[in-house]
Amino acid sequence: MSIASSQLRLRAWFLVVFLMWATANPAPAQQKAAGLANGTPTITTTDGVQLYTKVAGKGLPCVFVHGGPGSGSYAIEALAGKTLEQNFQMIYLDQRGSGRSASDPAKNYAIERLVQDLEEVRQQLHLDKWVVMSHSFGGIIATAYASKYPERVQGLVLVNSILNLPASMESTAANGYKLLPEASRPPLDPAAPLPQRFGMVMGLLGQQGLMNRFMYANDSTPARLSRVMKGVPANRDFATTLFQGPAIQGYVQDLTPATAALKMPVLVVSGQDDYMVGPEHYKSFQFPNQQVVVVPGRHYALIESPTEFNQALVSFRKKLPRKA
Repeated sequence: MSIASSQLRLRAWFLVVFLMWATANPAPAQQKAAGLANGTPTITTTDGVQLYTKVAGKGLPCVFVHGGPGSGSYAIEALAGKTLEQNFQMIYLDQRGSGRSASDPAKNYAIERLVQDLEEVRQQLHLDKWVVMSHSFGGIIATAYASKYPERVQGLVLVNSILNLPASMESTAANGYKLLPEASRPPLDPAAPLPQRFGMVMGLLGQQGLMNRFMYANDSTPARLSRVMKGVPANRDFATTLFQGPAIQGYVQDLTPATAALKMPVLVVSGQDDYMVGPEHYKSFQFPNQQVVVVPGRHYALIESPTEFNQALVSFRKKLPRKA
C-alpha cells in the first residue's frame, strides 16, 4: 500500500470516529504552587490560542484531559463533577479547537502541541505538580504528557482510556459487529484493512440505532448527555483538522511500551463491558506503580458507575501526598 493510500485510509477512519462520537506568557516552571483559586482563569498559549479552563473543587489540583477527539470537558464536569470535585480540585480544560476553546489559525493540532498546551496551562496556573486524569481518546494525550514531563505528574488517572488507538479500533470492529443482528449484517472479512472493517461496523451501528447500546450501559445516559450539552459551544476544529493532514500520525502510535518507564502512582479504571476501548486493553499497560479497578458498565464509568468510581478515587487519593 502506498503512503498516500495509507493516509487516505487513516483519514477515512478518523472521519467515521468523529461522525459517530461527535452525536499571556507562562510562569517559570520552577515556581512553587501558591494556592489555586476556583474560577475560570484565562489561559493563552505561547502561540496565541485561548484555552477555556474552569477550576472547581478542593484538594490536590487535577487536570481533566477529555476525549473525543475534540469533545470538550463540559459533559463530564456537569455529570461527574460532584464526584470529581470532592476528591480533587479539578481543572476542566477544553483542548485547542475543542468545546469552548478557540481554534488554532495555523491548524497545529499535532500531539506535541497538545502536550505543550497542557504544560503551559500548568505553568500559568503556578502549579509545581498536578494529577492528570483522562477519559477515552484523552488517554493518548495524557500519557504522552506524562512521558515528556514525568516530574510534573503527581499521579495519573486513566478512566476508560485508550493508549493504543489501533488496538481499541480492533475491539470496536470485532465487538460492534457481534452486536449487529445476524440477519442484517454483511460478511466481515478479517483480512480487510482495519480502517475498512472499523468504518463498516461503525456505520452499521449508526444506521441501525445501536451506537448508544454499544457505548452506554444505561439507556438514560445519552439523553442526560444531550440535555447538559444543549446550548454549550462545541468547537470541532481539532477533530476535523485531524482528517485533513499528517497530525493523525502522532495519535496512532502505541504508547503502552512507554508506560513501563512511568513511575508515578497510576489509577486505571476500566469498564467491564467497554468494547469501545477494549475490556482487556488495560492489561497491556506496564506502569510499575499502578492500581487497576474494573467497574460495571461500558465506556463512561465515571458517569454510569459513580459509586465504584468514587471508591476508586478515594482509595487512590489517600496514597498521594497531601500537597502538590
